[in-house]
Amino acid sequence: MRTATDVFGEWAIAGKDAGMETGHAPAVQAMLAAAEPHLPDNFSAIDLGCGNGWVVRLLEAMGASHAAGVDGARAMIDKARAIDPAGSYHCELLPDWAPPHKVDLVHSMEFLYYLEDPASMIQAIHDHWLNPGGILVMGVDHYAEHEASLAWPEHVGVAMTTLTTHEWRAAILQAGFEVKQIQSDEVTLIYIGLKNN
Repeated sequence: MRTATDVFGEWAIAGKDAGMETGHAPAVQAMLAAAEPHLPDNFSAIDLGCGNGWVVRLLEAMGASHAAGVDGARAMIDKARAIDPAGSYHCELLPDWAPPHKVDLVHSMEFLYYLEDPASMIQAIHDHWLNPGGILVMGVDHYAEHEASLAWPEHVGVAMTTLTTHEWRAAILQAGFEVKQIQSDEVTLIYIGLKNN
């Protein structure tokens, strides 16, 4: 198995990041629309696994006073900075990195299951990344009930943590979030976690 950062770095060089944007856009639009009513004016946000930065730019268009992206693939961050030189992009490995200031929204699409322990990352987001009243919105396509996704680790050559829908929800609850879940289609699980304090 290879690291996700190596694989996605190669995808950025090959131009596959554009396909990722196109493929995930409907789910991300649903995620952001669901989160928006809970956001303050001039909210701050971070996109985990930001790739070429397309969600960061969407967040800015939604009215974010500050939106940043973080990704472990150097080629993805280089591409994000080339597209958006004024943007805030960090090439860092998670879960080791944390933002210097807490934010109002953390967005994650198709990232968390690449970690060995997604629940610990969700806990860190709750405890160290989000302001009181902050929101975690996350989309997951690889999960136990989505049978077509179970072959992805072998197909892509990257280790993935396979959780059930119940386990994803339990991890968000255990971290201290109030949980809401919507499902935009038959593939993407969308969870919204509200931090109440």
